[in-house]
Amino acid sequence: MGKRGRPRHPDVLTPAEWRVVDMVRHGMSNRVIAQRRGISVDAVKFHVANALLKLGLHRRAELRTWRGVPADSALRGQGGAEMVQLGAIGQIARPVTDIERAVEFYRDVLGLPHLYTFGDLAFFDCGGTRLFLSAGEDTAGASTLYFRVDDINAAYDELRDRGVRFENAPHLIHKHDDGVEEWMAFFPDPDGQLLAIMAQVPTRP
Repeated sequence: MGKRGRPRHPDVLTPAEWRVVDMVRHGMSNRVIAQRRGISVDAVKFHVANALLKLGLHRRAELRTWRGVPADSALRGQGGAEMVQLGAIGQIARPVTDIERAVEFYRDVLGLPHLYTFGDLAFFDCGGTRLFLSAGEDTAGASTLYFRVDDINAAYDELRDRGVRFENAPHLIHKHDDGVEEWMAFFPDPDGQLLAIMAQVPTRP
């Protein structure tokens, strides 16, 4: 007779354990992981304990710096001795209090392409850089986002027509030595966090 029970998984961790471990490595608490995964906190603790045992680690904090990669990941085998050259910014994170209200504002009012929403997380395309919105209680200290526009006066008028309430009219911030002018206008998002449109205006020929 064959052995009873679940067959041995071919990777060091099961898919469920990998998902939990990756969320631990992302800095999430057990409570947040449970909410994201739709499971109990006890189930999260169970997966963490199993992962620690399999990996020979002693504390949950050690998972944060563990370098493991799933067997079927495209990242497996990458890495070399060449000097790392950082590229363009791929994603910017911003906290919001109400994800549905934020999606309506960034998609319908600002006109940013909405990529997808997953639970209380939403993603937008900002000219190749991804904007990541996440619902949370604390939105204090968020960085100002500056959106480039070709014509700041036209953008200002159109956004005002869509309901954006600017704090000021477009105004000169700086004039470079070559005559190029930096113009900006600032406005809040639904949580009062600051956004801006900006344009570089070259000198007239």
